[in-house]
Amino acid sequence: MASVSLGLWIAVGGRYEPEPVSGVSHFIEHMLFKGTRRRSAEQISQDVEGIGGYLNAFTSEDHTCFYSKALKDRFDDLADVLFDMLLESRFSPVDIRREREVIREEVAMYLDQPQQHVQEVFNEIMWPGHALGRPLTGTFQSIDRIHRRTMVEFLGRHYNSASLVVAAAGALDHETVVKTIRRHTRRLPTSVRQSFDPYPTERTQPSVRLVTKSTEQSQIALGFRACSRTDPRRFAVRLLNIVLGENMSSRLFQLIREDRGLVYSIYSGPSFWSDVGDLVISAGLDAEKIEPVLRLVFRELRHLASSPVSRAELQRAHDYAVGQMDLSLENTENHMMWLGEQLITTGRLPSVDAARRELSRVTPADIRACAQAFLRPERAALAVVSPMRSDRPLRRLLGL
Repeated sequence: MASVSLGLWIAVGGRYEPEPVSGVSHFIEHMLFKGTRRRSAEQISQDVEGIGGYLNAFTSEDHTCFYSKALKDRFDDLADVLFDMLLESRFSPVDIRREREVIREEVAMYLDQPQQHVQEVFNEIMWPGHALGRPLTGTFQSIDRIHRRTMVEFLGRHYNSASLVVAAAGALDHETVVKTIRRHTRRLPTSVRQSFDPYPTERTQPSVRLVTKSTEQSQIALGFRACSRTDPRRFAVRLLNIVLGENMSSRLFQLIREDRGLVYSIYSGPSFWSDVGDLVISAGLDAEKIEPVLRLVFRELRHLASSPVSRAELQRAHDYAVGQMDLSLENTENHMMWLGEQLITTGRLPSVDAARRELSRVTPADIRACAQAFLRPERAALAVVSPMRSDRPLRRLLGL
């Protein structure tokens, strides 16, 4: 390949944060772009973009990743910039004050986007009283509590040798990569990898939250507790999701958009963490159509639980999953993401061939069993952002 991609993965994210300073991982992610002892914020960008590459980062519930991509002869340059950011960032009080306002604008932007807002409301009611239910960006209140000392102490606890995975993909020689990385990691503090609080309880009854807002289009997020990223059933959940709502061939898209014309968008997607997971169905639609759409969704969920999918439908879902995986791994950035996420979250690296084999073993009975186990009303959470005034119709649909 012509390119190389490099990622520094740290085992810390929203799940590791005390509630009063929720959003601190995301705040630190921003600050690592604001200048080091050797580089200004502008120089950080120039030193990667000036060689034809790009630089980015993201924060998730259980990890943070800083990554870059450039032509294959620029690996050492990418490593130098990323490790400089990781190990030598200044955390200037002036930059912190300025970036706090930037993040407040980011939070406000998400609140003004109903499609994003409904997902955050959904998380809050799906994982009540837990870090998984809090927004990764934090809130206006928590952001105001985060100061330089907060970040430096959090960085000291979590950004260390035990928490770091370095992933690289592309036109690279392994030993050369190891030699380059070792040069930088000598400066990493040694410590132990921190843990997080697992989600403590099962769901015993459904929950509903309506946010009444003057919008032209309503947004709904209906989700169910599912399995963790290490549960063998995750492969069946992956194929169940493709059958249900992942693409334009899915049952929900064909039934609700194509056949009935009731929505602009409808799709579903699973999330897997080390101890829990969920599967969420999302849609954008007119407020008057929420009830009929939800009835159709529940009808389809009951159908999945009562009748096995056909062999032909299962084969299409399998071929789609394998095809998407193989196509994504043609890209060095996606390949690096596959390596890094697997290692940082599970501590091991299952091969692509092993994933293909597991997907090929899923049967119609496995998908039906997952639908019966997970897509039950008492495991449901429904969030709606809409001009509608009362949640009574929504509560009735969930038997509340």
